[in-house]
Amino acid sequence: MLQSLSIRDIVLIEALDLEFGSGLSVLTGETGAGKSILLDSLGLALGNRADSGLVRQGTKKAQVTASFDTPIVGSKLALYLHDNDIDVEPGEPLIIKRSVKADGGSKAFVNDQPCSATLLRELGSKLIEIHGQHDDRGLINPKGHRTLLDTYAGADGAKVRQAFEGWQSAKSVLKKALDDQEAAEQDREYLEHSVAELSKFAPQPGEEQELALERATMMKGEKLTGDLEAIRAAFDGSNGGLASLRAAARRLDRISEDHPLLAEALQAIDRAVIEASEAEEKLNDAAHALTFDPQRLDDMETRLFDLRALARKHRVEGDALPQLLIDLETRLAAISDGGKSLGTLEANVKAAKKDYVDAAETLRLKRTKAAKALDKAVAAELVPLKLDAAQFETLLEPLEEERWGANGIDRIEFLISTNPGAPLAPLGKIASGGELSRFILALKVALAEEGGAKTIIFDEVDRGVGGAVASAIGDRLSRLSDSAQLLVVTHSPQVASKGNAHMLINKSSNGTVSRTDVNALDREGRRQEIARMLSGADVTDEARAQADRLLEGV
Repeated sequence: MLQSLSIRDIVLIEALDLEFGSGLSVLTGETGAGKSILLDSLGLALGNRADSGLVRQGTKKAQVTASFDTPIVGSKLALYLHDNDIDVEPGEPLIIKRSVKADGGSKAFVNDQPCSATLLRELGSKLIEIHGQHDDRGLINPKGHRTLLDTYAGADGAKVRQAFEGWQSAKSVLKKALDDQEAAEQDREYLEHSVAELSKFAPQPGEEQELALERATMMKGEKLTGDLEAIRAAFDGSNGGLASLRAAARRLDRISEDHPLLAEALQAIDRAVIEASEAEEKLNDAAHALTFDPQRLDDMETRLFDLRALARKHRVEGDALPQLLIDLETRLAAISDGGKSLGTLEANVKAAKKDYVDAAETLRLKRTKAAKALDKAVAAELVPLKLDAAQFETLLEPLEEERWGANGIDRIEFLISTNPGAPLAPLGKIASGGELSRFILALKVALAEEGGAKTIIFDEVDRGVGGAVASAIGDRLSRLSDSAQLLVVTHSPQVASKGNAHMLINKSSNGTVSRTDVNALDREGRRQEIARMLSGADVTDEARAQADRLLEGV
């Protein structure tokens, strides 16, 4: 419940502090006195767009502070606050503070904790329900009827939305698979030829580099063959250098003891023999590695050139050919196995559709039950509002499959009939202005009593009616205030007389500056204001007497 509202520097309001109680509070005043400013101020606190035009001229910022009862432990409101890390101490009020600067920009706090405008709007919708002067447009529009019925039913459409998304996802996967299958079928001949060609060639990982290296080595061998043979000839045979060194070493070994220098010479020749042997070994290994084989070179060049030609043909690097073969074989296999894969995906779509339909049918049952209850609830409100012959019905009919969506498989619309025997038709096409206001009130009352916000604001819901009808509206608002806090902006004396509290909105001017004030009226003040509403600017004794009659029992 809204406890208090503090307004600073908004349009014509310099400073205003209002206290609110339970039951029905009415706000009255001359046209243009500033009732809309009051509602705009409250709307700012509840997350409406922060318009710098609200800032009173000559000031730097405007600010609104709204205080509410402590949320009940375990309630949806308390859980919402907890989920968003907003702390409320037991027994302490929930305080919302919002400011907007004259040069743009705004700040919002909930219990001194900063919050976003989005969070503030969501929180505000849970605290106060506002029905403005043109709110009937939303209720007339069938696009909003489904949401209203679901709220009344307490139906959570999350399961239907999730099932619908799952169904659509499965359909997308199947469509892509069908598109891929069609494209693959068009490529079958190319794939079969490419796989056969690559399989026959059988490219190996790293083969291009190995072939290029071996080819380069062999071509070097062709150039070095003559030199290698001449060098090796110097080592080979009985007359070769290595054989001569070994012979000299044997002779020197027999005489090395005859003189120290001969021993040193022997050691040097031994080292030379060892080095020469290693050189001969390296020469033989090099000769083997650089062996020039014209046929082998021709075979290598042919394969290397063919490998590179295939790579250019498929627009890949030579080393990528083995993986390309695997990929093409996979695509070809997918074509061959496409029927089986598509069958699985089609089964997935069928199962997902069934899940969606089951969820939507369950939601439809809740909607059907709620629609009957809502029709009954609205019908009970029509008689007190002097619409005895009127009928209200919630239309719930199945949609064609192509129009199914995340919100279910039903079309929902509120229909009325105002005269006996007249067919039911959409709200906006049947009711007159006064009838429409009463239908809207009946519908709002029925919806509001289903666990909605504990504070409800009606802004001139009684417009276009008077006399007994206005009195009936006042009676119904009064009864509704037994279960919710009601704030009603009205121009009807019959409605104003039903309030538990009465606030008068005044606009005054000193010639240069205008300002709006709100004053709580006592019994005599209410009598005078209701008399003014009855008679106009000149309040007569007769109007005061009629005001007394309206206030009897209050």
